[in-house]
Amino acid sequence: MKLVHDLSQMPSLVGTVVTDGMFDGVHLGHQQILQQVAREGKKLGIPSVLVSYWPHPRHVLSDQEDKLMILTTLAEKAELIEKQGIDYMLVLPFTKEFSSQSHISFVQEVLVDGLHTKKLIVGYNHRFGQNRLGDFTYLQSAGDHYGFDLQEISQQEIEEIAISSTKIRYALQHQLVATANQFLGRLYSFVGRVEEGDKRGRTIGYPTANLILEDANKLVPGDGVYATWATVEGKRYQSMTNIGFRPTVDGKSHKIEAHLLDFEGDLYGKEVELEFAAPIREEQKFAGLEALKQQLGLDREIAYKLLND
Repeated sequence: MKLVHDLSQMPSLVGTVVTDGMFDGVHLGHQQILQQVAREGKKLGIPSVLVSYWPHPRHVLSDQEDKLMILTTLAEKAELIEKQGIDYMLVLPFTKEFSSQSHISFVQEVLVDGLHTKKLIVGYNHRFGQNRLGDFTYLQSAGDHYGFDLQEISQQEIEEIAISSTKIRYALQHQLVATANQFLGRLYSFVGRVEEGDKRGRTIGYPTANLILEDANKLVPGDGVYATWATVEGKRYQSMTNIGFRPTVDGKSHKIEAHLLDFEGDLYGKEVELEFAAPIREEQKFAGLEALKQQLGLDREIAYKLLND
């Protein structure tokens, strides 16, 4: 798959099968649609194209309090979409100016002149352009005029996708990792860079990697302790991760700290991908470091069991 960040950089194509949308999370529902688009492209002998947008429209048009936390960064999304067989992912910069573009000019400039669309696949009740004036009826007339076919994905499929996205976010925020992973078809993950922490974990035999996310808009699962997989420089380790305020030793700053169960070495400055397998317990405050150490021993045993089942 070729990732293109500007319409002018798209190669000249004789025709394409196109769909558009954010596809945040690229969960199982999204995958079905993308695979359908890829199959249609192969059937017609022309490239398949996903038109997407970055940043997320909610981050541009909504106030800070209504900010949506994303399930996939742009890099993660592109990697997952490539696996569905899509040939091109065109990412259009989403700005307030772009949101004011009319539906008529979007069809003309992007779908017709830019992508030479031969078939467009859209979701039920799909609307686009300034004031969301572009709809299925308009696309039908535009298709007749410009010579592209139009296919609408059923209401049931679209509602299932919307429900899945909502459930994934809710599940991750409430430690319901199994539910989120079921909808995603994979373990939820994020990438963080290891920065130097206060090194308290070393003093009780549980050194941790203090992770700073590459994208501040990425959704972090709810506070608690998790059984996780940590990938460092291509090697995957069993791990347990604490998310929260560490009330026993700090209680003020929110941290993501991963303890790799069978790792020796220096992680500072390195990127770590964490995959969330299962929750272990809620975050809690202990009487002191010795009580915390004892609990971490139990957590370690649980993590081993969960990751090796």
